[in-house]
Amino acid sequence: MAAGLHSGGMTATLSSEVAAAADRIRPYVRRTPVLRAELDGRPLVLKLEQLQRTGSFKLRGALNVLLSGPRPDQVVTASGGNHGIGVATAAAILGLPATVYAPVSIPESKARRIEEAGARLVRVGTTYAEAATAAHEVTNARYVEAYNDPTVIAGQGTVAAEIVEDAPGVDAIAVAVGGGGLAAGITLGSGGRTTVAVEPEHCSCLNHALAAGHPVDAEVNSIASSALGATRVGQVPFEILTGHDVRPVLVTDDEILAARDLLWQEFRLAVEPAAAVPFAAWLAGRVPGELPCLVICGANADWTP
Repeated sequence: MAAGLHSGGMTATLSSEVAAAADRIRPYVRRTPVLRAELDGRPLVLKLEQLQRTGSFKLRGALNVLLSGPRPDQVVTASGGNHGIGVATAAAILGLPATVYAPVSIPESKARRIEEAGARLVRVGTTYAEAATAAHEVTNARYVEAYNDPTVIAGQGTVAAEIVEDAPGVDAIAVAVGGGGLAAGITLGSGGRTTVAVEPEHCSCLNHALAAGHPVDAEVNSIASSALGATRVGQVPFEILTGHDVRPVLVTDDEILAARDLLWQEFRLAVEPAAAVPFAAWLAGRVPGELPCLVICGANADWTP
């Protein structure tokens, strides 16, 4: 990978913040289990983060932000779905009013959960970037970044901290990438293990940034785009990821859907397409390691038995 943009001191500080975040959010989040398994003679570990209270890891970062610093009067964010659910739930837990801006294409299952958590939902634009622009125009509320914030990243890093404690033999952690917050957090919380950053072929802002040497706008066109549809990787995650042992990997939409179906057939795990992205890479032989862990990051899709 390219030389790191973060100084060693900054990375060390952020790594220590993962431990602080774990203490901060522990009363409010579930410690999701790991599943040790074998498929076709190959061992693997699955981190079942789709069992988190909000159906994805996003609650962790949202809570860490709202529990850090002065208590805000109001909360606002932009989201394609899962982050909005996380922020809405975190705000409800702490008794704060919240507004979530989302593109008009937000899946109804995710829109419903945002509103059920008590937040006001505002649909605007066709992409996450357009929704974020509208949300940033709100000036009288605490804006909770989806991924481009060290405090959010530290919260997401608690996923890796749990993996390391519960499955210390893991030597690589594969994770789906949207804006890069979870992948950056995994990198900081993994104790030096390899991070495998997996993206859909046509929803791959990290790969585009790596090719350009800096974050750039990228196409958003994937079955997993409601969760991974960031137009541009965050600058903060990019700096973290380029300073560590991170392996970028691409998968196709067909591979993602096949992996999603196999997660149900083999393990009875019902997940949204984004959560199957690391498993798709593993099935294709693109995840290194003797014992990799795949983060199953969310299950916020309508259930269709």
